[in-house]
Order: sequence, then C-alpha cells, then structure tokens
Amino acid sequence: MTRQTQYDYGACHTCGERLEERYVKQDFWLKDTLLIVEDIPAGVCPQCGEKVVKADIGLWVTKLLEDSSQVQKARTIQVPVVRFVEEGA
Repeated sequence: MTRQTQYDYGACHTCGERLEERYVKQDFWLKDTLLIVEDIPAGVCPQCGEKVVKADIGLWVTKLLEDSSQVQKARTIQVPVVRFVEEGA
C-alpha cells in the first residue's frame, strides 16, 4: 500500500525543525491495560522526535479505543514488566 503525504505539519514546537509525516505506534494505558495503536499518521520531528497528530486523527484514535469490540478483536502480545528497585534502598 502506497501512502502519500497530504498534510503540512509545519515546524516542531520544541526545536523548530520541519516535521515529516510518518506512521507511528502509540501506546495508551486504559485502566490496567496497555494498548498499542499502529500506523497512526503523525508529524514527527527528525531532530528531537516530537510527535504531532492532526485533530481528526486524535478523535479517530479516541473512538477506536472506546470501541470495546475493536479492542477485543485485536491481537495480543506478552510484555515483560520489570520493577525498578534502587540499589541500597
């Protein structure tokens, strides 16, 4: 599938570099569940990594996460969880 850039994300609000459209993964915590949404179109800063999504994309992701039938159909993976413990504490 070929994807075309159709939106000018402008300059990064953090460092001023021009944002480039990329497709990113974003993680969301809903209660005690980690969800990862893939292939979100976003403006990404090649210098500092700042990410920006258009408002309509943000609303679409919100609706997707609220749709429990979509979430239940999603593939699942195991994620290791490591607890941070300071030495000498």
